[in-house]
Amino acid sequence: MSAGGRNWRLVRANTDAVPSSARRFMARARRRRLRAAVPWAVAAGVLVVAGALTWVVYGTSVLAVRQVKVVGVQTIDPVQVEQAVDVPPDEPLARVDLGAVRARVRAIPAVDRVTVKRGWPSTLVVEVVERTAVAAVPTGPGKLSLIDETGTPYREVTRRPDGLPLIRTAAPGAADLNTRSALKVLGALSPELREQLVEISVAAPAQIHLQLTGNRTVVWGDDTENDTKSRVATALLKKAHQEIDVSAPLVVTIR
Repeated sequence: MSAGGRNWRLVRANTDAVPSSARRFMARARRRRLRAAVPWAVAAGVLVVAGALTWVVYGTSVLAVRQVKVVGVQTIDPVQVEQAVDVPPDEPLARVDLGAVRARVRAIPAVDRVTVKRGWPSTLVVEVVERTAVAAVPTGPGKLSLIDETGTPYREVTRRPDGLPLIRTAAPGAADLNTRSALKVLGALSPELREQLVEISVAAPAQIHLQLTGNRTVVWGDDTENDTKSRVATALLKKAHQEIDVSAPLVVTIR
């Protein structure tokens, strides 16, 4: 620029040159911007942490299944339960399908109920309730199956366990009407009758017989009025009769 022109310079204004009211307004504006940004920053941080944790829990083997803890088994081999669990190696514990594991363990014949839970950080807990035998049914020469209160056979044995009666029907099983009738009668027997009971035979729903110790027989008839029949038969146990017919409990026949 020529010597006769003007020379311009930029000069920073002193803060005192800005009115105090303007300075307060700008300070409040900055604080509002900071306050508005904080929730977004916190939310972003939370999302990052949550994403990282989700990846660790579901996508890596850091929290994988390293132990299967079997609880409640008495006659079942725990190894059989562990094999039924069948979880792949290094399967993240959070991704284990508990329902599928429960179904596989429940398929073991001697298992009545099963609960499967996650035991963090790396344990799968399998709680088993076994079936309880109430009787044995012949299934072949020298073979017996234990059945529970539903009539379901679940274990094969070669001899009748002490304290368990036999149930003889043509087709024993949970769906068999004769088996269900025998179990209904069995559940109604007095302790005295249960103590002497050897077997219950059911040729037909109305042809139920109890074989007692000492080669004594109780003709039961059908599976109705069981409580009355039990009381009457129990009252006659002290008599030296070989056959007690309580099929019509109000008109008892003894031989």
